[in-house]
Amino acid sequence: MSGKFKVKSVSKENRGRAGEIKTPHGIIKTPAFMAVGTQGTVKALTPDMVESTGCAVVLANNFYLTISPGMEILKKTGGIHKFMNWAGPMLTDSGGYQVFSLSDIARVSSSGVVFRSPLNGDKISFTPENVIENQSIIGADIIMPLDECIAFPHSRVEAEGALKRTIDWADKSLEKFDSLGRKSLTTSLDQMLFAIVQGGMFRDLREKCAGSLVGKDFDGYAIGGVSVGEPRKQVRDTIDFTVPFLPEEKPRYVMGIGDPADIVSAVESGVDMFDCVIPTRHGRSGWLYTSSGRIVIRNSPFRDDFSPVDPECSCYTCKNFTRAYLHHLYRRGEILAMMLNSLHNLHFMVELTVKIRYAVINGGFNEIKEKIFREYGG
Repeated sequence: MSGKFKVKSVSKENRGRAGEIKTPHGIIKTPAFMAVGTQGTVKALTPDMVESTGCAVVLANNFYLTISPGMEILKKTGGIHKFMNWAGPMLTDSGGYQVFSLSDIARVSSSGVVFRSPLNGDKISFTPENVIENQSIIGADIIMPLDECIAFPHSRVEAEGALKRTIDWADKSLEKFDSLGRKSLTTSLDQMLFAIVQGGMFRDLREKCAGSLVGKDFDGYAIGGVSVGEPRKQVRDTIDFTVPFLPEEKPRYVMGIGDPADIVSAVESGVDMFDCVIPTRHGRSGWLYTSSGRIVIRNSPFRDDFSPVDPECSCYTCKNFTRAYLHHLYRRGEILAMMLNSLHNLHFMVELTVKIRYAVINGGFNEIKEKIFREYGG
């Protein structure tokens, strides 16, 4: 097994695993949900609040950090951990997802991607090499190579082109990573580089991409290009048929999934890590997760509901405030509503992965799956 990742237990009910990833900023117990802090902040939450949920990992994004504050500021401040005052592990995405999400300002070629800055229109050029160098300056524990994420629906020709570029860029990224000694330029701490498997919705292309990347000295493997507009069943099928192509001794990460039922399904398939903006975005919109399904706190039935959001939840929000109070805050447009709602949703997601981990080790996974599928749609 890899010295940085160990599988501690494998479920007797499915392909689910419980493991540990060792990083310079702490151990990540898997399965793990990562809070999204794209611009060096988890929206509406302080680092202390994020930590209080039990969340072990925060994800930031090279694309947005390149725009602001920029690499010079991050270099001067000593890296992203010091800049945002987060002591735990961090992962940075390369900006490959923005090829999809900001396709109107992105131009892809064999050498990389050129964006127009959404702030001032300036050209921003990303190559496999400078993306790795940027993330070395940022100093995250786990970094990702530049890849091409394409929208759904797409043709086989489009998927093949993106796959070819993704593999080529992964090789160049690994070469650059090795030239930097696999360490942060800012902190000199060890970093991990994950590869990203693309291939669209085509099983044989996913297998081809994985086959080209497995066996090379990547520290983990991500499944990219899902949750880009395709039906839920297709997302799950793609994850399920891709995982067996990935090595058992390395962590597996699905990029961009955060629905409770999708996470349960991904763990069942053998995935270790996930990230998504949905829990905090839903919190800011007044959608709250509970053990009995979602509730929309802005709706009138909660005006005089003096129970906690979720009686089974131990987060700060549930221990101290009622649904009626949160309804009042949201209806009046108070910032505190976004904070308390986001705190609760992130805690719910982290606690779900804790329960799943326990079930992988001790049994009872199917009971969790049945309950989550019943409440959140299977």
